[in-house]
Amino acid sequence: MSPRSARLARLSRSVTFSACHRLHSKSLSEEENLKLFGKCNNPNGHGHNYKVVVTVRGEIDPVSGMVMNLTDLKEYMQEAIMEPLDHKNLDKDVPYFSEVVSTTENIAVFIWDSLQQLLPQGILYKVEVHETEQNVVVYKGEETIVK
Repeated sequence: MSPRSARLARLSRSVTFSACHRLHSKSLSEEENLKLFGKCNNPNGHGHNYKVVVTVRGEIDPVSGMVMNLTDLKEYMQEAIMEPLDHKNLDKDVPYFSEVVSTTENIAVFIWDSLQQLLPQGILYKVEVHETEQNVVVYKGEETIVK
C-alpha cells in the first residue's frame, strides 16, 4: 500500500451565550446614534442569546484521527467566549467594548482575537456569530479589504 497524502478537514463546535448591549458610538451624537441604530440604541440596552460556531482547520492526525481534540476546543471556547461574555453587559463588563461598538461584527472580531491567543498557531478558520436566527456574521481574521 502506498502512503496516503495528508487530509485536511474542518472541525466546528458551537456554544450559546446570553448578553446585553447597547449599539452606540461615542463618535456620533445622540441623534445620529438613534437614527443609525434605532431601537437598538435604547439607553437601557437589549439582550440576545448569541450562538457562536468556531471552526478550526488542519490535517487529520494519522494516529488520533483528529484535527484537534474536541475537549481542548471546548475548553478554549469556554475561556475565550463563555467566561468573558456570558450573562454580561458587553459595554460595561467587557473592557474591549468600552471603546468599540458592540456590534455582532465586533463581537466576532473579539472572539477571533481571544481564540487566536489560545489555539495552536494557524488552526483557527472562522468564527460565526448568530445574533438572531436571521442575523449572522462570519469572520475569518481578515483585517482590511485592499481597494
